[in-house]
Amino acid sequence: MRITKMGGGLIRGKLFMCSFAAKKTTTARQALFDRLVAKGKNKKLALIAVCDKLLKQAFAIVKWGAPYEADFTSKLVLNP
Repeated sequence: MRITKMGGGLIRGKLFMCSFAAKKTTTARQALFDRLVAKGKNKKLALIAVCDKLLKQAFAIVKWGAPYEADFTSKLVLNP
């Protein structure tokens, strides 16, 4: 993942601040953050990955018009 300065700075900043809250309140985001930090990634880069996840989720919700599901699991992921 590459950190760039593309896009609106205000929106990028707000999304980055939201990633702090998402990391603390959502277990899936906390697991993503912890997994990346355990791999040796920088904490800022791990927060950017949380931002990316939030943005993709928001885009999918708007695109498909579906309500948010906290316990959503992708059909593409194999569950044992």
